[in-house]
Amino acid sequence: MATQYWISGTTAKGIAASVERAVAEGSLAPGAALPPVRRLADDLGVSPGTVATAYKELRQRGIVVTRGRGGTVVAPAPAVASRRPPKVPEGLRDLAGGHPDPRLLPGLVPPSRLSPGARSHRSTPRLARLEDAVRAWLRPEGVPVEHVTFAHGALDLVGRLLSVELRPGDAVAMEDPGYHHLLDLVTALGLRMVPVAVDDEGVLPAAVREALRAGARALVCSPRAQNPYGGHFSAERQEALLDVLREHPEVLVVENDHASAVADAPLRTLTGAGLSRWVHVRTVSKFLGTDLRWAAAACDPITLGRHDGRLLLTSGWVSHLLQETVYGLLTNDSTRALVARAQETYALRRNALVRELGDRGIEAHGASGMNVWVPVRDESAAVNGLRSYGWWVAAGARFRLSSGPGVRITAAALEPADAARLASDFAGVLGESEATYGG
Repeated sequence: MATQYWISGTTAKGIAASVERAVAEGSLAPGAALPPVRRLADDLGVSPGTVATAYKELRQRGIVVTRGRGGTVVAPAPAVASRRPPKVPEGLRDLAGGHPDPRLLPGLVPPSRLSPGARSHRSTPRLARLEDAVRAWLRPEGVPVEHVTFAHGALDLVGRLLSVELRPGDAVAMEDPGYHHLLDLVTALGLRMVPVAVDDEGVLPAAVREALRAGARALVCSPRAQNPYGGHFSAERQEALLDVLREHPEVLVVENDHASAVADAPLRTLTGAGLSRWVHVRTVSKFLGTDLRWAAAACDPITLGRHDGRLLLTSGWVSHLLQETVYGLLTNDSTRALVARAQETYALRRNALVRELGDRGIEAHGASGMNVWVPVRDESAAVNGLRSYGWWVAAGARFRLSSGPGVRITAAALEPADAARLASDFAGVLGESEATYGG
């Protein structure tokens, strides 16, 4: 139970700010219970309606959740709390970050000629040659390219679109397990998440249908390299999903193709089959450089207008210097060869880990991308057990809504020989866990 002196204020905004400050500072941890409305109202000398309004504001902003008779508690992933992963302990091999192998990234060289500052970047926000390069990149994979735009990364674009399209309290269908920063973003926008189960072929059509019938106004999904599970759409899954989505033409479909060039799987896009509202998003941080906070998107004309209209009112445009750098890399033959080698290398390393785990009777999922998802009974036991062997992996809790526990292992820099040792150590950890907790 939260102690009452952490909360102060005489207005709804003041009370909400007090709770938010305590959550941000860690004084109120995830799951901590807030006092009942009437009790806090009596302690603060305000009306119950004032406290109720404060709690409502906190709920809408994703800081607290209400659990019926369980009262109001701090959200498991409060929007104001830091969601950065824990620091990697000294001396451990880091397989938790989800990052590419730095040795397979090109060198970043800023353009030698700076964009003239005199012209209006708001009137010409996108470099025409980069637009052409993006169209040439997307078109062969079946993505309609009549309308394209840029953003400062996938999260920037998705957040902008959801904030324009939806209102606090609206529902969004989200992959479960899914990319934790996207889950946190939706929570921070005050939106309600409806979990959609995934398997090795991506989101399950039956789960998507159930979410849309429950009122979800948008679906956010990955066609390949799904993070953290690694699934990718098969042709059959693509058609099954399109059958479901055609029944709900008003739903915005956000296709996040974050690892595209190094996903090691063909794109089975949902965007070129007559859907009314859609956007296909691609970033380059996984294969051109983690500091390149740039995304390209192809979308329907309504989505384009709504996104660019909001962009114009905020940052206005994506830096032309950044656009020049991305263009130079996307069109460079040496970089293209390096990206092709990265795709082959990541596939080799990921498949080696899945195979080594499977040889030891350990279920693992990683059909595409850089990550492998391993279901476990006890995440803490698995993470801490592997830590004792010198490995650092990501507990699955921050990726999950209602799916079962697991750990995510990033195999991008894991050589096959190391994969065999990791799998052997993992088997030892699971054996120790069974000996402790029972089979």
